[in-house]
Amino acid sequence: MFQSASFLLSVGEPHQLPPDRGAEVAFAGRSNAGKSSAINAICGRRKLAFVSRTPGRTQLINFFQLSDDRYLVDLPGYGYAKVPDEVQARWEALLGTYLRKRRALSGLFLVMDARHPLTPLDRTMLDWFAVTLRPVHVLLTKADKLSRQAAQRQLTETRNALSRLYPSASVQLFSSASLQGLNEARQALARLLDGHGRPEKLPDRGPLEAR
Repeated sequence: MFQSASFLLSVGEPHQLPPDRGAEVAFAGRSNAGKSSAINAICGRRKLAFVSRTPGRTQLINFFQLSDDRYLVDLPGYGYAKVPDEVQARWEALLGTYLRKRRALSGLFLVMDARHPLTPLDRTMLDWFAVTLRPVHVLLTKADKLSRQAAQRQLTETRNALSRLYPSASVQLFSSASLQGLNEARQALARLLDGHGRPEKLPDRGPLEAR
């Protein structure tokens, strides 16, 4: 399923969002955490998601179609891009509308650098998303840059922290370079796309109201 992924469209304004049906899993993370590389590795496509040498270049919500009713969604990276305040405000409005109102959104893949997990901005994203009651799977990327012992320590510490911040979240080590954790990530993504852990009725109150 993932190898058949294809680019569908990019969205810069809420009214441009595609029909709200099927199932979507969104990928979020800091601009330099390796989010686009993770999407490419999971889909087995080297250039599916844009990978920039300048973090923060992706300013749109990008949709990728897996099948007739299954989609991956690449959200703009946060915490790095230096842009005017009005551009930042437009991004936040777009993301807020998507996260708050999108019924097709089945879950979130939150991408964190294994060397620096759970930054304040990562915690803010978890706080935002907790209101939706949807499941979260955390990818600790760039795990190949750590020793095996250090990587396992980061995994354990992150799992313990998540048990307090977002008890239903799952977490794993991942590397787009070595493909460590690839099968585990694909299995977690398939579960989210199939609706495992998604509430039957999503709350009307969204992340922006909870801030």
